[in-house]
Amino acid sequence: MNRVFIKTYGCQMNERDSEAVAAMLQARGYRIVGSEDDCDILLLNTCSVRDAAEQKAIGKAGYLQARKRRQPDFVLGILGCMAQNRGADLLERLPDLDLIVGTQKFHRVPDYLDNLRAAREAGVPVGETIIDLADEPGSQNAIRDHVESDDRQVGAFVSIQQGCDMNCSFCIVPKTRGDERSRSMDDIVAECAGLADKGVREITLLGQIVTSYGRRDQARPGGISPFVSLLERVHAIPGIARIRFTSPHPRGFRQDLVEVYGQLPKLCDYVHLPVQSGSNRVLRAMNRPYTRERYLEIVASLRAVRPDMTFSTDVIVGFPGETDEDFAETVSLFKAVDFDMAYVFKYSTRTGTPAAEMPGQVPAAVKEERNRALLSLLHDISLRRSRSLVGRSEEVLVDGRDKTGRRFNGRTRGNRVTVFDADPGVVGSLVRVRVTRATVSTLYGELES
Repeated sequence: MNRVFIKTYGCQMNERDSEAVAAMLQARGYRIVGSEDDCDILLLNTCSVRDAAEQKAIGKAGYLQARKRRQPDFVLGILGCMAQNRGADLLERLPDLDLIVGTQKFHRVPDYLDNLRAAREAGVPVGETIIDLADEPGSQNAIRDHVESDDRQVGAFVSIQQGCDMNCSFCIVPKTRGDERSRSMDDIVAECAGLADKGVREITLLGQIVTSYGRRDQARPGGISPFVSLLERVHAIPGIARIRFTSPHPRGFRQDLVEVYGQLPKLCDYVHLPVQSGSNRVLRAMNRPYTRERYLEIVASLRAVRPDMTFSTDVIVGFPGETDEDFAETVSLFKAVDFDMAYVFKYSTRTGTPAAEMPGQVPAAVKEERNRALLSLLHDISLRRSRSLVGRSEEVLVDGRDKTGRRFNGRTRGNRVTVFDADPGVVGSLVRVRVTRATVSTLYGELES
């Protein structure tokens, strides 16, 4: 009973948490397998940002319970945000769960699985479901291990900060992830240096509000924010060719962060900058502490430093009280920024958040129409911006073979996937690719000699 499959729902933070759990399990002698059909232990690392994400995970766990009844030794666990949000109430729908482990307890999973395995090997009844949802000081420091693989790892995610203190009225993350907690800068830099020694070329720094890193407990020499100081130190690591980060908050883009784009060439020409709405009235209702005017100032200041800067965003349509005029403001902001990519979400009621009790809940049909309209606009903008790159030479970091296995792919500094013919020896290298064709999200080109 040592073959583990981890299925992950949701954001890059969840992906990183799953990888850290997998690495810890590997160190204990567990084998991480690539298919749920081959495992003895199946862990669902879940998301709670929208109700649909929770329902999808619950549906999957319900389906897996049938397998558990056929295979009594099969272990089924739910980890992460939904576990934290719903806790023991999950047992009403999923009585056969073995584990329910919250967001500050990922590092306890190997111990719990060891205990389950020892009990079953000894023929001892396991008893009640293991439930651990408690806060644990320092738990942010546990997300540091990476899975060992025979394949070349070109890019890696590094968790620098957990939790959120922003209290947006629509968001359940402060409940599921807890208060802001940052890792030691020295530990983060050491992790990045270790990854570079193993051949990693691109680091993506992760946090619920990544630009809030260290703001409560770290010094600001010369008035420079801890996050900018961290970027400078990661930039200095030999072997690292590129740096990205996600997800920031507009409030974190002060002058020092804008200016550092002109000072650190390894920092990519790409910013994911969640806006949520283009209407000031809706932003106030969302408890987002900026205006559309301030948001546009940030975009302009970044493009002044890096004219080729590309932007992606998160936006919610159909927030309670959103009128046609409010939505038109979001549309106009989309056109003004010229987003290359966006995650467009229909507002989803999350019980326990202030927005769930607000008047003016928008009908589903209206949310669907606004979602469709914004996605259509995004398609047109993205296609136009992709096609503008045809004929240009782009720097690409080569990740490996594409999905067909016949060609290679990588990403531009602006985060566009690029496909081209090459030799296997280029994996992990920065190459120049001349773009010959473009779709909405993918560039195709020829490797320059």
